Amino acid sequence: MEIKKITDPAFRKYGRLVTNVDFAELIEALKTKTPMPEGVGYEPSVPALEATATAKQLQTTGWGEGAIEVGYCNGHNTKLNAVEYHRNSEINVAATDAVLIVGMQQDVTDDFTYDTAKMEAFLLPAGQAAEIYGTTLHYAPCSLSPEGFKVGIVLPKGTNFPLTAAHNAGGEDKLLMAQNKWLIAHKDGGQDPKAFIGLIGENLDIAK
Repeated sequence: MEIKKITDPAFRKYGRLVTNVDFAELIEALKTKTPMPEGVGYEPSVPALEATATAKQLQTTGWGEGAIEVGYCNGHNTKLNAVEYHRNSEINVAATDAVLIVGMQQDVTDDFTYDTAKMEAFLLPAGQAAEIYGTTLHYAPCSLSPEGFKVGIVLPKGTNFPLTAAHNAGGEDKLLMAQNKWLIAHKDGGQDPKAFIGLIGENLDIAK
């Protein structure tokens, strides 16, 4: 699929570059203190990342002093597999080049299906960070290089942690897979068997 630059005007409805924070210390910690799995690994909250000066600046500047968590999504991936959304923005910090495949929550139908043909891919270069708006569908980044990708993930504290309450599995609730995480999976995406299958069309692959 076509991969556009993150500076392309087409990205503006999905998010924005974050330029008022010094990401150097967080990027160094991502490079040296987080693993590179063969597949895709995600940790929502990592003390070594949260101890950086970057994290403190993000909490003060990016979240208006609200509580945040700083984790990572690292590994090797070229496919979409699923989309998720939160009730808030997410900041992606690229320690390596990474491709973000994104779409708009407004295009999800009333029965919670979504056509993957509506999605677009953007290259987030190493050293840059992007805010992904709360109405933007997204999932794990993709890698252009055989070496894989390393991306810091900044979210409100508690996001993507296990659910603690009972849910009725009706309506939007059937998409809820973790705290503040609503997910729509592709039938060929290899997701949790409990995930709602609602992606229509191709399981997008940036290698094609």
